[in-house]
Amino acid sequence: MIISELWRHYESDKRIQWFSPNTLKAYALQLRMLVRDLGDLEISEIPREGKIICSRYSAKKRYNFYF
Repeated sequence: MIISELWRHYESDKRIQWFSPNTLKAYALQLRMLVRDLGDLEISEIPREGKIICSRYSAKKRYNFYF
């Protein structure tokens, strides 16, 4: 499964949990930036270390987005 497919499942789950539409839009923006920079990778191709890097990348982008 590629990252963009995973997002559709994740978003559906979060809508069921009543996440704010604005929160989901922010998550979608972060994902688009990640996919733009790294590509729409297969989840199975990302090693554990890569997943940690992705979470750090997201935190860094989020910090830069607000400041």
